[in-house]
Amino acid sequence: MSSDAVGDETPRVTHTGGMAGKSDGQGPADRIIDVPGLQALVDRLIARGYTVIGPTVQSGAIVNAAITSVEELPQGWGDDQDAGHYRLRRRDDEALFGYASGAQSAKPVFFPTEEVLWRGRRTQEGFTVEPDDSAGRDAPYALLGVRSCDLSAIGIHDVVLTGRVHGDVAYAARRAAAFVVAVTCSDPGGTCFCVSMGTGPRPEQGRGAPYDLSLTELLNGGPHRFVVEVASERGADVLDEIGAGPAPAEDVVAGDAVAEEADARMGRHVDTDGLKELLYAAADSPVWDDVATRCLACGNCTAVCPTCFCTSVEDVTDLTGDLAGRTRVWDSCFDADYSWIHGGTVRATTKARYRQWMTHKLGSWIDQFGMSGCVGCGRCVTWCPAAIDITAEAAALRAAAEPDERDAGTLP
Repeated sequence: MSSDAVGDETPRVTHTGGMAGKSDGQGPADRIIDVPGLQALVDRLIARGYTVIGPTVQSGAIVNAAITSVEELPQGWGDDQDAGHYRLRRRDDEALFGYASGAQSAKPVFFPTEEVLWRGRRTQEGFTVEPDDSAGRDAPYALLGVRSCDLSAIGIHDVVLTGRVHGDVAYAARRAAAFVVAVTCSDPGGTCFCVSMGTGPRPEQGRGAPYDLSLTELLNGGPHRFVVEVASERGADVLDEIGAGPAPAEDVVAGDAVAEEADARMGRHVDTDGLKELLYAAADSPVWDDVATRCLACGNCTAVCPTCFCTSVEDVTDLTGDLAGRTRVWDSCFDADYSWIHGGTVRATTKARYRQWMTHKLGSWIDQFGMSGCVGCGRCVTWCPAAIDITAEAAALRAAAEPDERDAGTLP
């Protein structure tokens, strides 16, 4: 089920400016900043009216929160991730972004867990719908440290949530006002497989959502510093305001090496060749029975997934009956009531619900939206209490494919 917000016209997600920061007309000019320079960047964004959202350490995990200082970033923290396993660990350096994908993506920022669709009040003159300007009150946001996989997820939501006849007006407003500072992933986790999905580990213009700046953190061969790619005019303007100079050639090369080394250290892999057709042909595979014996249908995977967008609505009134409203809330296709229609639940078993989720994510999403619904962040694997691994299940389905289907050429 998709979520259509109120309104006939949806503002399209746009991005200010294009490629900026040219150097003698020879292409994008990477800049360099140090840790105080990063603080100056945060200060400048706040001065421009942004609420800066960045990674912080809370309750034993990396989570996004409003920040005003780089001291609130997870300095010196890394993480260990595997199926059903997440632990923070101390690094032997002072890296600010030396961890894999955190527990949260950018999804709750632009697409919050609860959103008022409308609210009205009964008066002596009748019933009046009160305007909701929450999207205007909580914007604009500046996101700091967005991983490439999550940029791809934002790009997917830009299509899914604003590309329909009745798009999500509040989402589009938040996105259009946002300033995005991406970061190259230097330490992929044990559940990461962004390389398999073509979404990382380094942000690239034209892949995923647009961004304004992209950081690559360097700690070796000099002081703690960041090579900054300039991707928009307003990004260049901010760097000019804080006096960020051009990056030395050796630091640009070192930044490239960070991405190349991360590319070779993915914790997981999934074979995407013919995966959609494989899933379509595997509707009756015994693999689904096996995974159903382990799946708790808790919905953790959909809650942490940066692309899942299923919602439900809740209608509420106050005790006097004078105030009423409708709120949209996150839901999950793993909820038995989610597919309920008159007469019963369409997908009554855990087997049917897991099959629906995985087939949609890696298969029918492509037919529906023109792209995969998975960006390889690995969160669904890490945060599954039963340690179910979507990459392992895809491999099991491939291994269980009927030999005659392979021979007929319908499966890779």
